[in-house]
Amino acid sequence: MKPEQSERILVEELFKKTIHKDLLKDDMVENVEKLTGDASTRKYYRIWTSKKSYVVCLDNPVTEGQEEPTFLKLQRVLHAENVRVPLIHDKELATGYILEEDLGDVTFLKEISQIQNLQDEYNFYITAIDLMHSIHKIDTTKYKGESFTKLAFDTEKLYAEMEFTKKYFLKSYLGLDVSSTPIEILYKSLYEMCFSISSEPRVLVHRDYHSRNLMIKDGEQIVIDFQDARMGTPLYDLVSLLEDCYYQIDDGNKKRLIEYYFNTYFKKFDPAKSFEEFKSLYDMMTIQRVFKAIGSFAYIYADRKDLRYIKYIGYAFEKVRSIMLHHEHFAKERKILSSLYYAN
Repeated sequence: MKPEQSERILVEELFKKTIHKDLLKDDMVENVEKLTGDASTRKYYRIWTSKKSYVVCLDNPVTEGQEEPTFLKLQRVLHAENVRVPLIHDKELATGYILEEDLGDVTFLKEISQIQNLQDEYNFYITAIDLMHSIHKIDTTKYKGESFTKLAFDTEKLYAEMEFTKKYFLKSYLGLDVSSTPIEILYKSLYEMCFSISSEPRVLVHRDYHSRNLMIKDGEQIVIDFQDARMGTPLYDLVSLLEDCYYQIDDGNKKRLIEYYFNTYFKKFDPAKSFEEFKSLYDMMTIQRVFKAIGSFAYIYADRKDLRYIKYIGYAFEKVRSIMLHHEHFAKERKILSSLYYAN
């Protein structure tokens, strides 16, 4: 029996257990469909019954004595805090089985690609920013014992993401000698930048808030893939959304959205900062976040030979180079990066 076939049988049997617990009113399974996964190792299946559909996530099994997955903890917290996340109908930790609400197949990315005009694009992103803020405003003092409030985008974590890109993009993808003097100079500057970012006030951030991690169901935006949430500057999520490598926002709309976020939320969060200081922090966060994304795209290719993400590397690199071009103090780093990238 092929692994995929045995997984389908497992999924169906686990779902039947859910029905027997009287957690659902459905009576029988009509079809089981494997879904295209995200960049993680989790596997997803859609189950069709005679009444409706559900999504099964097969994650790593949890043995006795281990903590339940952070995804489940965060789902409870976010749901309780009125953040729209998928509902959980059932779970069996020993098998890694999680039965979730079926959100359909329409991502934010798919929906935004069909917009009618620039105003629709702007309005769509305003909704996403407001939803993002519903995460940031959570009073994390209520969850001091949880792991996600103890983890943070400190200097070490931010810089580790830069090291990740060094390993998978510069060394593996471009084939460069990462011990060379230019790369050492570049990374010394990146460390200093990470230190500056990590010194900013922190909130609970999603960690990967972009157009593929928001679903659209009945016109409502719903947050997914939040299991890696931790403490950090709220600009980590804002940049993830507005500087998303999967979709290029109109420049005029991006400017308006950045101003909307600053005036609506950031001025209350950090009133001492001027807009110019805020924008400087935004640009540093963009360099860090997008450079890390380049590493992720290269890693997925190196690890799984998945070509889907390769096409985003060039666009992401140009975004980093363009931001640096607008800041004279990044001139040396921009020249180093350009000489490394364009020589390949």
